[in-house]
Amino acid sequence: TLLGGQVGEELGWRGYALPRLAMRFGLGGASLLLGVLWAGWHLPLFFILGGDTVGQSFPLYVLQVTALSVAIAWLYLKTQGSLLLTMLLHAAVNNTKDIVPSAVPGATQPWALSTSLVAWLTVILLWIAVGYFLVDMRKAGLPLPLVRRATAA
Repeated sequence: TLLGGQVGEELGWRGYALPRLAMRFGLGGASLLLGVLWAGWHLPLFFILGGDTVGQSFPLYVLQVTALSVAIAWLYLKTQGSLLLTMLLHAAVNNTKDIVPSAVPGATQPWALSTSLVAWLTVILLWIAVGYFLVDMRKAGLPLPLVRRATAA
């Protein structure tokens, strides 16, 4: 769904936190830090029976979400701060994970590394893209709309 948790998350992560963190750490550093925080935000879901993260590896999830945070920050940069497009990408990822699950049936230890080929391929492909995104963000610097949002009260 489009009007799920991603609306609130994107308002908070990209609309509020990213511009402010980017002023201090740069856009790449801020997006990496935000990815780790974002993954931590979801940690309790790994301990709820019947949740959609059951059977997934939290360390692998941290790698996936951190890489996704960089990709969404890059999209945010390239669209001059469009939260609608970050929400759409977030919604697409949330819905795709239900179509192509990366959980391992019967896995009960969220701290163990995953044996899911889909999960590892996702991480590898995401981090290859992250390399490009980080270099591109470093060249671009901070766009004016992001600076304005960071300095707004």
